[in-house]
Amino acid sequence: MADIIGPTSHFFYSQRLKLHYVDWGNSDKPLAILVHGGRDHCRSWDFVALDLRNYFHVVAPDLRGHGDSDWSIGGSYSITDHVLDLGQLINALGPQDPAVLIGHSLGAGVVLQRAGVFPESVRAVIAIEGLGPPGAMIRETPAHERMQHWIIDMLALAQRKPREYPSLEAAMARMREANPHLTPELQRHLTVYGVRRNENGTYSWKYDNYTRATSPYLFNLKDAMEIWSRIRCPVLLVRGDASWAGDWERDGRLDAFRTAELVTIRNAGHWVHHDQLNEFLHVVHRFLSL
Repeated sequence: MADIIGPTSHFFYSQRLKLHYVDWGNSDKPLAILVHGGRDHCRSWDFVALDLRNYFHVVAPDLRGHGDSDWSIGGSYSITDHVLDLGQLINALGPQDPAVLIGHSLGAGVVLQRAGVFPESVRAVIAIEGLGPPGAMIRETPAHERMQHWIIDMLALAQRKPREYPSLEAAMARMREANPHLTPELQRHLTVYGVRRNENGTYSWKYDNYTRATSPYLFNLKDAMEIWSRIRCPVLLVRGDASWAGDWERDGRLDAFRTAELVTIRNAGHWVHHDQLNEFLHVVHRFLSL
């Protein structure tokens, strides 16, 4: 991407936090907002944005606690906070026609909730691996135990120091370990934009360690499905055949949507748009009639 003019950086405010986003230009075109997942950053969309900017005014935010956005004092990173932040970004961009929202993982959950709570503001939704954890990962435990574990986790995070890597190559190795599907080019790209250089010359990931905390309140599938049922626009649900997402048809989550198309992309894990970029873009083009 060295020979390609990239996006411009901008900031907006939500709940007194200064949050960052990048804008790929073409403000005269329909708006498309790309929302990354947990412990990721806005530049993880660059290869998708390079294609979609031919058709849209593409904007990609850094979620609070991620990338170049402020960290939340108190470590609050609930999905409801992110949905509010997305609304504030849309407000900051000014009057717009309904937007196309594309999200991955946590970001997919965010765009689906935005589309369900404010259906008139969304033209289409593409959600990659965004219907929450599979049933096998949701273990019913008493509320007081969940609260105890959450407090223990938060106290531990207060003592946790950001991991330092002696070089970009060492950080890239961790990126490769997290997702072995990545090409060397994408490993480097995601790492360069995902780390900051410390004063001692080492590198650390930009995201706040408090984003690792798991809420003491279980994923509320009933509430999520009620919100999904209010979505009026076309919905594309994307998953990888090698991911842990679960079977959304079998567990009934697909039934919550009025109309939703489900696509499973082969030889892809959780990061479908990284693992099979061309196939993902092909599906997006067909869905959006580009």
